[in-house]
Amino acid sequence: MLILIAGPYRSGTGDDPELMARNLARLEEAAWPIFRSGHVPMIGEWVALPVLRGAGGTGPADPVAEQIMYPTAERLLRHCDAVLRLPGESTGADQDVRIARERGLPVYHRLEDVPGYRSPAGGAGRH
Repeated sequence: MLILIAGPYRSGTGDDPELMARNLARLEEAAWPIFRSGHVPMIGEWVALPVLRGAGGTGPADPVAEQIMYPTAERLLRHCDAVLRLPGESTGADQDVRIARERGLPVYHRLEDVPGYRSPAGGAGRH
């Protein structure tokens, strides 16, 4: 499955780039377990941020971001098979969940609920 990882990115950061980078790192922490479980992880910002830069945007607070950030996730959800909703307040992630449910896609709230989940032991590990 292609699984969209949804959770806080910009929410609660006051548009501080360091805090947004930390939030993105938290989202990315779920990528390896999803991949290890036999799926392909996807994070909307992986696609939206390069598009935003290509459009001349300087960051998620740039006015052009409104035309790119949420619409990217919505377009991605046309191709995703499920959503993993990580904890934390996030308007965008809540919107992703709403769209997924409207489309009949499963929404998981814990990595352990992802089909084929493999616990951290036994996979390629950290150094």
